[in-house]
Amino acid sequence: MRSWVRYLAILDPATDGAAAVEERSAAARSAVLRRLTHKQYNNTIRDLLGDDSNLAAQFPTEDFVNGFRNQYSSQSVSPLLAEAYSVAAEKLARNAFRSGDSKGLIPCKWTSPTDAPCISKFVSQFGAKAFRRPLLATEAGRYRKLFLAGAQDGKSFLAGAQLVVEAMLQSPSFLQRAENGSDSTLRPWETASRLSYFLWNSMPDAALFRAAEAGELKTAAGLEKVARRMLTDERAHAMVNEFLEQWLRFDRLLNSVKDRRAFPVYSPELALAMTEETRHLVSDLVWNNRDFTEFYSAGYSYLSSSLASLYGMSAPAKDYDRVSLGASTDRGGILGQAVFLALTSKPSDTSPTARGLFVREQFLCQEVPQPPPGVSTNLPPLTKDKPQTNRDRLAVHLTSESCASCHSLIDPIGFGLEKFDAIGKRRDKLTLTFQSNEHDEEKSKSTKVELDLDTTGDVAGLKDAKFSSPRELGVILAKSEQCQECVVKQVFRYAMGRREAVSDRPVIKQIFREFRDSGFHFQELMIALVKLTEFPSGSEEHASGTH
Repeated sequence: MRSWVRYLAILDPATDGAAAVEERSAAARSAVLRRLTHKQYNNTIRDLLGDDSNLAAQFPTEDFVNGFRNQYSSQSVSPLLAEAYSVAAEKLARNAFRSGDSKGLIPCKWTSPTDAPCISKFVSQFGAKAFRRPLLATEAGRYRKLFLAGAQDGKSFLAGAQLVVEAMLQSPSFLQRAENGSDSTLRPWETASRLSYFLWNSMPDAALFRAAEAGELKTAAGLEKVARRMLTDERAHAMVNEFLEQWLRFDRLLNSVKDRRAFPVYSPELALAMTEETRHLVSDLVWNNRDFTEFYSAGYSYLSSSLASLYGMSAPAKDYDRVSLGASTDRGGILGQAVFLALTSKPSDTSPTARGLFVREQFLCQEVPQPPPGVSTNLPPLTKDKPQTNRDRLAVHLTSESCASCHSLIDPIGFGLEKFDAIGKRRDKLTLTFQSNEHDEEKSKSTKVELDLDTTGDVAGLKDAKFSSPRELGVILAKSEQCQECVVKQVFRYAMGRREAVSDRPVIKQIFREFRDSGFHFQELMIALVKLTEFPSGSEEHASGTH
């Protein structure tokens, strides 16, 4: 039976001619097929089946493209992923009916294993939820046949239902979602899915399905009303957290290791606390409608006792209470938080180049080319006879013709952050440790050398952009229109599943204006993006759409 399920799942979108998802995507109007990310898969299974088993955590790792995991250019389905979908579907379908219909998936009371009216009702209602659109007549007919085969084979109504669920969970109509397809009758459902997977990272709820059916998603006013309702749901909070995790690449920190001799206090628990500090700051800014530019310049933060110790501050009364960083501190905003300072560092030392590159790419949305082929990236070795700071060692980048054009844009940014070490602890001097016997630590004697740090930095291309601390850099970025607009671009990339194109510039500018005019309230950025990009390509109301 498994082979039959797979066969039906693969052919499922084939309907009366051009209504198929694949055929819609190849139609004259460009359509985009976006596969559910692993997070979206888990969330959708939770909302569809009431199952929190998070099976997608066992799927093959997703790649980051354009800074995010949800870019459709990288969402092909490999044979390994297809097999994982098959195994998960079988397990989820079995679990759904392990205790009868305890999850309430069957919308009617059946009188026999082949109760035709109840089978039809289940197939159409569950199918509409799973595919996020009404089933076409031919689809419903095939699933009814599959249901009957399962019910007769298993001699029970639930055996048929289980087989249908298993098949639908492997269908491209479940695993993918179309945007801007050529079939206008499906546009309201596509729009509902785009809304829900942007704002909730999950499938539409009953209210959103009703809004689609009632035609409430055809106007900017209707979209705004629905989106504001959705932003009051806890799933929107989870979505902002997911965006933040990917934008700032928390995975790099949580999967990193640090030199235990240099940083004995560093641990996975401390790394997690670092990410929590940032989550609490962003949550406050987003959900209390504060000026989001304070993400870069805030003179306050949310510390655990372990982070307070790292920062040389008194522990808060309660972990992650809001605390003032003080007027004289060099910390401020994300640039002064340990999460940024640590994830842009090496295991045993800081990396001015990595820190500057992160600022350019993530906060200014500027692409920095990879080093030319054949160019050595090795720096002069550190020796006891010739100890050097990172600024001294990186001088070779700025004097080399093949390196200077790029490194002059990134290294000076990192130099201004050198007051903080590889785990985000403040330092007044650079301490270098040299071992007399590198091959035998027990017999080795260490020699420590302290060097003064020159932490003057500069952001080439920005006006009045000299600084010497994270706090000063944060103020510069907070005032920079380029940085402010980059926030819009990053949310756009996350929401649309692609990098912005030249044709998107008018839309980006309009979203930015609404974001700025709101006082840089992040919720208004999301609302503006929904209003200006949710209309399908070719819509009379929004002819300048993004596709």
